[in-house]
Amino acid sequence: MRVLVGGGTGFIGTALRQLLKARGHEVTLVSRKPGPGRITWDELAASGLPPCDAAINLAGENILNPLRRWNEAFQKEVLSSRLETTDLLAKAITKAPQPPQTWILVTGVGYYQPSLTAEYDEDSPGGDFDFFSNLVTKWEAAARLPGDSTRQVVVRSGVVLGRGGGAIGHMLLPFRLGLGGPIGSGQQFFPWIHVKDLAGILAHALEASHVQGILNGVAPASTTTNAEFAQALGTALGRPAFIPLPSIVVQAVFGQERAIMLLEGQKVIPRRTLATGYQYSFPELGAALKEIVA
Repeated sequence: MRVLVGGGTGFIGTALRQLLKARGHEVTLVSRKPGPGRITWDELAASGLPPCDAAINLAGENILNPLRRWNEAFQKEVLSSRLETTDLLAKAITKAPQPPQTWILVTGVGYYQPSLTAEYDEDSPGGDFDFFSNLVTKWEAAARLPGDSTRQVVVRSGVVLGRGGGAIGHMLLPFRLGLGGPIGSGQQFFPWIHVKDLAGILAHALEASHVQGILNGVAPASTTTNAEFAQALGTALGRPAFIPLPSIVVQAVFGQERAIMLLEGQKVIPRRTLATGYQYSFPELGAALKEIVA
């Protein structure tokens, strides 16, 4: 297939691009910078959708970038980088003389309200209690297409783990030094997924014509808490992992609103993802972390 990928130059996009090419698909990226095998967002806005069989959007400013202060300007950037690119692609699909067969968007499990007791699957309510849940609601609404000529899939991703990027990139140094440990209380759930499985779910959604609607992009080991994750990462590295990172430090570094993403969590079940027939490469945390730190 000819696949158009918005924001395909980052950590997840690189893994997806490699997988799609390995499966024989032709990939064109939409990015801010021109280059071979790419079109720019401006070109997409001016000329419309190039001929393609499917479109996937991964674009969005990194919310947990520790170098960026959580202020009004950055919040606007986080919103616009997601909503504007999604809206642009959705409108281009709608106007295309030959619209693609499939349209896939990656959002986040921040749609579901953090809880120490609730369990969420793809049919669970959410999306209206804080900045991030409202962001996901607006994001998914921007992607919605009229009619049913194009199959539509939304993958709500958990924390993406993988070699050379993602959440692990910020954690490895303190853990290697024996200074790692749980964040805050450590009791919060930690919905995670290996980057190869997130790319795999996207490829599965692309290729399997029966897949549509919401999928939770998390590993089936959904009962993992933050403290258990810290322990497993310490074990994979052969280091102790019992020095907690206090909530007050997390709030100071990331800002109170953004710190919620690290200090609170959700127990998310990929019920529909499993029901579609997707088979995980890394369903268990220990094996996932061993592969990442090897």
